[in-house]
Amino acid sequence: MQVGIIFGGCSEEHPVSVKSAQEVAKHLDTEKYEPFYIGITSSGAWMLCDGPGANWENGRCRPAVLSPDRSVRGLLVLEQGHYQTINLDVVLPVLHGKLGEDGAIQGLLELSGIPYIGCDVQSSALCMDKSLTYTVVRGAGIATPNFWIVPADEDVHPGRFTFPVFVKPARSGSSFGVSKVSREEDLMDAVETARQYDSKVLIEEAVVGSEIGCSILGNDPDLFAGEVDRIALSHGFFRIHQEDAPELGSENSAFIVPADIPAESRALVQETAKDIYRALGCRGLARVDMFLKEDGSVVLNEVNTFPGLTSYSRYPRMMAAAGLPLAEVIDRTVSLALTGK
Repeated sequence: MQVGIIFGGCSEEHPVSVKSAQEVAKHLDTEKYEPFYIGITSSGAWMLCDGPGANWENGRCRPAVLSPDRSVRGLLVLEQGHYQTINLDVVLPVLHGKLGEDGAIQGLLELSGIPYIGCDVQSSALCMDKSLTYTVVRGAGIATPNFWIVPADEDVHPGRFTFPVFVKPARSGSSFGVSKVSREEDLMDAVETARQYDSKVLIEEAVVGSEIGCSILGNDPDLFAGEVDRIALSHGFFRIHQEDAPELGSENSAFIVPADIPAESRALVQETAKDIYRALGCRGLARVDMFLKEDGSVVLNEVNTFPGLTSYSRYPRMMAAAGLPLAEVIDRTVSLALTGK
């Protein structure tokens, strides 16, 4: 089976995507799949390369594009002034953040007619925008933080908020541009920081509770929930993928898998994650991040429609703890993309 693995991309999460693709390459069963690695540079150039190594752009690469023409159903690769066609049976878009999880690449894949792994255009776009995510999930009767939208160039009046609050880009990932604000006088600086990543900014109430996550695999109604994890913080707040060497651990957080929470809380977290996944129309895979409050209730934090698959990422850890190694996760997502089951 010929599998296109797209990685890199133009977002701030480009380096994480490369690391995720490296982990996929380690666990891909080459007796089942013939991989074609398509790297997207930070400037947006598409290249067919030998693999997602750390210096992949300096290796043997050829310009390539994914054809939106359904009669091609694959890649057009430039070879000595001529385009060679490589047909693809399925695509694994190992992309995080903007143009990877927001429906853009999914739209191109829909045009191409090639089956692809993960959420579709609608659910990807919904989950990328935290305000839309919260609106849909609230409509399904599931708790979210209270939030306020700050449009581009609009002034903010600090007196309307009870501090602390979190200030976030509405459409970004991995905590880029996120600030915890405890004083009124720091609010506008935090808004300007968030605006470096998105013109639309969210101000959220700070939810008091444990940060927990649940990995989901499958298409509705047949969903599999991985083990629940808990983020143990020593100070500050959780800022994934922004450490100098995340493989060596975080300076202020550690993951506890399975989470050290009561069995009834674990069951509630898993069922709530499934309900959120269904409400947003997710398919294939996603990681649902939540808060577990002291009273035992669960509040949504965010949904990642293509979670990190690096050696230190939460999604593969939670799945492995539930008995599904990454190789089997890949197999199942391929089957879901091809058959819906």
